[in-house]
Amino acid sequence: MSIRLASLLLLLLMWEVGSSVAGSRLLPSPQAVLTVIGAEARSGALFFNLGATLARVIASFVLAMAIGSALGMAMGRNKAIDRFCDPWLIVLLNLPALVVIVLAYIWIGLNEVAAIGAVALNKLPNTAATVREGARALDRSLDEMAEVFVMPLRARFRHVILPQLAPYLAAATRSGLSLVWKIVLVVELLGRSNGVGFEIGTAFQLFDVTRLLAYALPFVALMLAIETFIVQPIERHVSRWRPKHA
Repeated sequence: MSIRLASLLLLLLMWEVGSSVAGSRLLPSPQAVLTVIGAEARSGALFFNLGATLARVIASFVLAMAIGSALGMAMGRNKAIDRFCDPWLIVLLNLPALVVIVLAYIWIGLNEVAAIGAVALNKLPNTAATVREGARALDRSLDEMAEVFVMPLRARFRHVILPQLAPYLAAATRSGLSLVWKIVLVVELLGRSNGVGFEIGTAFQLFDVTRLLAYALPFVALMLAIETFIVQPIERHVSRWRPKHA
């Protein structure tokens, strides 16, 4: 903890020095940014926009994880499905996020369905590819044991399949969350009337670096908190069976 605190203090010091060298217009000081954050928080605008963005992140993430996990599981367990879906997966993995976002807005309209769908579609192939590898690595002997004992499908999934897939699901969760929130900001920048991305776009148009940082930093801090207090503990929990290396 002391090392992390020292690292944070060093970052603030570098920021302060950089502000002095570059000038407040290009890089406002930490005090200036904190002043704007306080003003936006008191007005309620900061929390409203953070909430709007977080809601889109959660909706997109849940949708992508649900569909991507199901698709990855099917592809990893069935060779015919894998061969059929693999070209689509490769296309989606290499399709630029900006193209998906623009097409969604053109085809569906400038609404929440298009925004959330575009983000989920950008995340879905990463989840499917990760879970597919986990499904391919499942222990066949455990499947045979479940068949011998005539385990119900629900019990087999809960006690045989899910524990083996847990590390892959945790990896997909961790990488996916960092990807989703970045794409959500682009979606808001291009076609929404609220959210952190919208406020950053407004600040860019006004060349207001202070306001830009005042909205970017709290959201980054929020995502770091989710990563530290939710995602990492879950990952450690599902990976607790692994031997610890000295």
